[in-house]
Amino acid sequence: MTPRAPLALIAATAGALLLAGCQATPSGDGAPEPDATALGDGHGAIAGARELAEPALHLTSIAADGTVHHLDLIDEDSETLGEIAPADTLDSEGRFLFAGRAGEVSIVDSGVWTWNHIDHFHYYEAPARLLGELTGPGTPRTVTSDLGAGVYFDGGESGGEAVLLDFEALKQGEIVESFRLDLDAPGAFVVPVPRGALIADPTAGELRYVDTAGDEQQTVPCAEPSGSIATNVGVVVGCADGAVLAVSDAEGTAFERIAYPAGAPARALTFSAREGRPTVAGRTDGSHFWLLDTRNRAWTVHDAGEPIVRVTAVDDADETVVALAADGSILVLSGATGDVIARSAPLVAASLADPALADGVDLVADQRRTYLNGPAERTLFELDPADGARVARTFTTEHAPVLFTETGR
Repeated sequence: MTPRAPLALIAATAGALLLAGCQATPSGDGAPEPDATALGDGHGAIAGARELAEPALHLTSIAADGTVHHLDLIDEDSETLGEIAPADTLDSEGRFLFAGRAGEVSIVDSGVWTWNHIDHFHYYEAPARLLGELTGPGTPRTVTSDLGAGVYFDGGESGGEAVLLDFEALKQGEIVESFRLDLDAPGAFVVPVPRGALIADPTAGELRYVDTAGDEQQTVPCAEPSGSIATNVGVVVGCADGAVLAVSDAEGTAFERIAYPAGAPARALTFSAREGRPTVAGRTDGSHFWLLDTRNRAWTVHDAGEPIVRVTAVDDADETVVALAADGSILVLSGATGDVIARSAPLVAASLADPALADGVDLVADQRRTYLNGPAERTLFELDPADGARVARTFTTEHAPVLFTETGR
């Protein structure tokens, strides 16, 4: 694994990048006025941003032709942020979109975000921008959270490259690499942690903890690494026998292993939860789903009774879990018992039946609602898990939302 000099990518020419800012506050009388007093005081603001009284929540989607659409969940207005090349994957931490395809990742700044101040939040908007492309050999895999963004380009026979982005530079509109390492490890991925990253290497069966310069600090065994998520306790990486939890403080980063209980029916392949929660849901290849409590370092497994294709932990107090069943319906499940509390009608059956669309269908949860995209149905769904999986709103789109996420959260 050979370090290379960090490469600062110029995003694009000035005239082409800056797009019209999002209308994130309600129109008409009574719209919340931005509070400029916090700008520049270290509360998550950046130059050119304005603080809002409430989160500027949007559904940002990418059409098959690469057009990026931005739906304001307050006034329900939609705008086009710009165009990128058609994408195969989309990852986001709530502000930036990382749209991947062979050889590159397009990075889009949605212009809306929430900053967590432990006991309260600050909400911002700024002009949306297409920042540019991060390039590398082969198929990219991106992992992103509020800790940063890591990309592994799987170059096949030509080898691969592991990249950690400088997240503070990205917030200022610049694509800067903290490190780029030559790494021939098919299936690898790069997980940001405070002051560095974990490079999950399936070939070696380990996690390599490296600092922001790419220098190796420690290795941790992890057979068949798959899936990762950042919680308010630490960063999780799934392994064949359980998970590794990386907990960071002022003294550094420590690693704990959380083993599956004896007789585990199937391992978790991916993890999902409402952002920043301590308990996360793990999807398997069948009807089972896991809950990993990172505070108590404990796993719980439930059988939903039917195949599920997406699952996310929504609420810790009520232990609510939301899943997308293989028939396209939404299940609200008890995290305590695994019982189905409520079920919607099939919403995205046509999308799941189409192999070209199914991988892009996703669930995203915030504090009050859960969102689902239906590419074949050309619809974005807003669901209320607390009210019997009720479809609170549907947004019909002129484009097929083949990839989507919620931004501003």
